[in-house]
Amino acid sequence: MKCPPTKPPMKPTCEAIIDLFPDPFVIIDRNFQIVSANQKYKDHYDVGHDEVVGKHCYEISHRIDRPCSQNGEHCPLEEVVATGKSTTVMHIHYSHDHEEHVQISAAPIHDDQGNVLYMGETMHPLPNVSDIDRLLVGRSSSILRLISILHRVAPTNSTVFLLGESGVGKDCAARYVHQHSERNNGPFVVVDCGALGESLIESELFGYEKGAFTGADRKKEGLFEAANKGTLFIDEVGELPLQLQTKLLRVLETGTIRRIGGTEYIKVDVRIIAATNRDPQEMLKSKHFREDLYYRLSAFPVKVPTLRERKEDIPTLAEFFLLQIDEGDIQIPLSPEVIEKLLSYSYPGNVRELRNVVERAVILAAGSPIMPDFIVFENEENDAQTPVFIASEVNFPTSKSSSRLTKAQVLDAINQCGGHRSKAAQMLGVSERTIYRHLKNS
Repeated sequence: MKCPPTKPPMKPTCEAIIDLFPDPFVIIDRNFQIVSANQKYKDHYDVGHDEVVGKHCYEISHRIDRPCSQNGEHCPLEEVVATGKSTTVMHIHYSHDHEEHVQISAAPIHDDQGNVLYMGETMHPLPNVSDIDRLLVGRSSSILRLISILHRVAPTNSTVFLLGESGVGKDCAARYVHQHSERNNGPFVVVDCGALGESLIESELFGYEKGAFTGADRKKEGLFEAANKGTLFIDEVGELPLQLQTKLLRVLETGTIRRIGGTEYIKVDVRIIAATNRDPQEMLKSKHFREDLYYRLSAFPVKVPTLRERKEDIPTLAEFFLLQIDEGDIQIPLSPEVIEKLLSYSYPGNVRELRNVVERAVILAAGSPIMPDFIVFENEENDAQTPVFIASEVNFPTSKSSSRLTKAQVLDAINQCGGHRSKAAQMLGVSERTIYRHLKNS
């Protein structure tokens, strides 16, 4: 008796294959239309099959009516079509009405002639580890590039060299790298070389043995040992004396330190992140920085952008600072006139200066809404000079103002903009986070 012939196994469909992918994945054609999406993508953006296929990708993830390149973001599809190569970018998407950072890995799908026909796009949503991350959140292309670079280097053990002006947030960038690394359960230790004298820097970094010098009545572990299994952030590394630069280079090359007055080398497992606000090339020319140390540190240099390079992030940063200040939360949202004035300044002191401006405004407002007169900048002719307030020159509030943005105004603006929240935020002169806060509480 012969067995009946077996049917050949069915070939898996495209949907069945991409459903195996662990992250949200979508296939997009050259017109930005979604051809196919896996279940992870549908679940992440809370949409069904009929709500995805045939829709434009920017409608689902960005909730806007135009390609992301027209919204000030780098468009992976346009780059893939132009170059025929894969790319990785950082975007801001909206999932369940929440703003999130997403790292996108995009790859071309070619036809038989080698032309880019479609693009496969994988999304890696990044968790919000802490408020430190929020200082790096923004819509500007420069801050998104920074986050993408930091996210790539964070899982490695590479030394990171952060470059940028004073006040740009190099410390926040360093914490971001630590928190997104495999060392995030270990210590994050900071040493500011610009705030310590030469003798203190050495003893702080390397520690000392009992009797190493007058007053050393006990053994002390240094910051390298304190940062073991974690990260040591050396801020203003350009202020290190040349002698200590030599010792730092030895640590980077050997992974060992020797306490002052000690004879034994101690093994330490520490990742180094260094930072400076000075021009490294100028330091090299002036012989204030060792060339071999510079090349050892600069294996992965990262420039942190100035605030004037990402001024569109000022409203979001201002709201973040308000939430950190006593009674600052009642000032949210800021009026369009206040935001306009905040945007009019160049901020030579960068993010740190913006925080000072916001804090002063809260103090001057004395519980009433912040008015443009309460936004007081540093002396633009002498950026180092702190403003001195004279009572006759400041219009202090005498009564509570009611010129706050209302929920009704927000809803009316959204209706006028056809339901597009980003347009409504621009029309009202507030951040999109303010729009979402009003909608959530309505």
